[in-house]
Amino acid sequence: MTTAALWLAVVLSGLYHGANPGMGWPLAVSSSLMERRQGALFTALGALALGHFLAMLAILLPLSAMTALVSYERELRLATGGIVVLWGCWILVTRKHPRFLARVPPSRLALWSFLVALAHGAALMLVPIYLGLCKIDELDTGHLAASELMARNAGLTLGVALLHTGAMLLAGGTIAFAVYRWLGLRFLSKGWFDLEILWALSLILVGGLGLYTAI
Repeated sequence: MTTAALWLAVVLSGLYHGANPGMGWPLAVSSSLMERRQGALFTALGALALGHFLAMLAILLPLSAMTALVSYERELRLATGGIVVLWGCWILVTRKHPRFLARVPPSRLALWSFLVALAHGAALMLVPIYLGLCKIDELDTGHLAASELMARNAGLTLGVALLHTGAMLLAGGTIAFAVYRWLGLRFLSKGWFDLEILWALSLILVGGLGLYTAI
């Protein structure tokens, strides 16, 4: 896979996460309807985006340090690819949502978004893509000191998380705004569909690609 294709995957996965109602845009619609003001919609979307962004960093930042261990790069790619595949299989088989998410109060949307991105594997989905970007860049930086490599990969982590979250906010925010202003709540019951199976299959696909490129 080329660098451009991997960056495109970062954007597309963000758009996909944003469009998935499980990532929280219906909560933004609900918040604006309850408060009867449009500003509440954007406030809620901002909180959801912040939580999603922090979840990306929580998963990717440790990897930015670990990728400095280039001698174990292949093993790292195999392990993370396998974890993503197994997580997707778990969601596909159980179809269960973590119960603790229901205990997070609606006033803490950033916390809820952070936890749901971890629990549903949204952050894990970025791992094989991120490692692919690191793999390509290492061709030119293989002789850098470990500290320099870690700093460069930390910057790459920030870029991936920002771009992905921006795409997620664009997709989710567009749908939320359309539902709030024009489509109404009936659209959610008649015009939407369950993405749980597609979500699980996408995790398996991305993890499988990560395994394939590491072999």
